[in-house]
Amino acid sequence: MRVTRYRQKRLSLAFLALLLCGQHAIAQVNLPVLGDSVSGTISTQQEYEYGREFLRSVRKQSPSYNDPLIAGYISSLTYKLAANSELTDHRLEFLLIDSEVLNAFAAPGGIVGVNAGLFLNAQNEGQFASVLAHELAHLSQRHYARNVEQSRNSTLPNIAGLLAGLAIAAAAGGEAGQAALMVNQARGIDNQLRFSRSHEQEADSVGIRTLYNSGFNPEDMAGMFEGMLRSRSFSERPPEFMSTHPLDENRVADSRNRANSYPGVSHVQDPEFLLMRERVRIHYTRNPDAEIEQRQRALSQLNGAEADAATYGIALAQMKSGQHVAATESLSPLLLREPSRISYVVLQAEIAIAAEDYPRAIEGLEAALRLNPDNHPLTMTYAAALTKSRRYADAAAVLEMHSVNYPDDMQLWYDLAEVAGLAGNINLVHLARAEYFITVGDFARAKDHLNFAIQQEKDRLTLARLRQRLEYIRDIENRYYR
Repeated sequence: MRVTRYRQKRLSLAFLALLLCGQHAIAQVNLPVLGDSVSGTISTQQEYEYGREFLRSVRKQSPSYNDPLIAGYISSLTYKLAANSELTDHRLEFLLIDSEVLNAFAAPGGIVGVNAGLFLNAQNEGQFASVLAHELAHLSQRHYARNVEQSRNSTLPNIAGLLAGLAIAAAAGGEAGQAALMVNQARGIDNQLRFSRSHEQEADSVGIRTLYNSGFNPEDMAGMFEGMLRSRSFSERPPEFMSTHPLDENRVADSRNRANSYPGVSHVQDPEFLLMRERVRIHYTRNPDAEIEQRQRALSQLNGAEADAATYGIALAQMKSGQHVAATESLSPLLLREPSRISYVVLQAEIAIAAEDYPRAIEGLEAALRLNPDNHPLTMTYAAALTKSRRYADAAAVLEMHSVNYPDDMQLWYDLAEVAGLAGNINLVHLARAEYFITVGDFARAKDHLNFAIQQEKDRLTLARLRQRLEYIRDIENRYYR
């Protein structure tokens, strides 16, 4: 893959894709679903649009965990579950929150959020999947819309504001979430977020069926719940998940009984789950040397994917502690056995970047991208390697073209704005910053940057599309903020 390919493409192509994506949701007709009483109160399309406002609020208020490998794993697993669920609208968006607190949430319109702490608390992939299946069940059964229908005190124009307020309570977790809930209005919001006992039971039942249909052991949901209850017993503060999904021994027993009604399932974990869990564990560790020692001691008792994950964790911890040569040596046998596994290729490049061996990182990533064109983790790592090697214009060209495939990626636009500035491409800086501020709902600043770009732009086609982006923002503001 050659950087010159990117230089030959025009900026207008990227913004045409952005325009089409942005206008798609607004152009659809809000038709009620026949036989669905809830759609008379709020349609699925309205849920979709309100959910995008919620998404912008969470992005603005909660720290994102920017790891394309982990985000890609969560996306792949959730789509697998969704394909075997009762969900009819598969327009899903994912959030990975940078918090060790155990939490996950779903919002109308297919928004699925996960705290990185879920990886730290799930004992296996089935338990991790059980939480996602439970959240998808809330979406497929339209519990938020049913709450609105039951409460008749809520009006449709207030839904977007309610969802925006839920962003802190649902996603922040930890001290930030607790501080937010001290505000009187937030107390009411927190109560709105809580599902009724019947809704929780329904989500458990539907989620267990989704787990089974997706090839997971349905007992893993009860196992995950039992782990949450144990953590509450040993801590003064229960997991954040339990604050919005009330959990007790009866609910655990109910989920266990439901699981027992299904035939036994022997699920083989995806090795990627184990690798992603290692990335999260090392990300949060304050003592990488202790993590190395612990895994080295355990290796003799492990085999297969578990041993590979421990070795991967050793390499991650060695990189974090500055042992770059040792990290390369630890990763080497894994790469030798599976040279095309992207998780290994990305870590190899990350180690080279940390060691400031940028040519080696770039060479390996270009080879991998020839086999996996437009792969998101590879491309983002490639752009980072180019940036570190001070090839700013090349990095900007890579990110600019990649934005066509990932027009809503907040981190991509942030990185593009930074590297465009280093490359001296001021107009691209403003374009990228405008798109970044759109993703977080800061429309005033987005308009400022678009207006500046319009003043500087000479290409008529690009000018027309920039003005259409301004119209897109004004349409959103008229719908939800007037």
